[in-house]
Amino acid sequence: MKQAFRKNRERGMIFGVCAGLADRFGFDVLWTRVAFVALTLLGFGLPLLLYLTIAILAP
Repeated sequence: MKQAFRKNRERGMIFGVCAGLADRFGFDVLWTRVAFVALTLLGFGLPLLLYLTIAILAP
């Protein structure tokens, strides 16, 4: 069973959300960041709002 989501501040650039997601799901952190930027540009800011919400609420 996989562990719960946690931000990874050691590997993170800002809050560690993308690094935490990469650790949780076994992705490379670079591709997680690229996907986040692409979704932010295509999603008109909604992914950015989700990122900030996770940054505030996640341990």
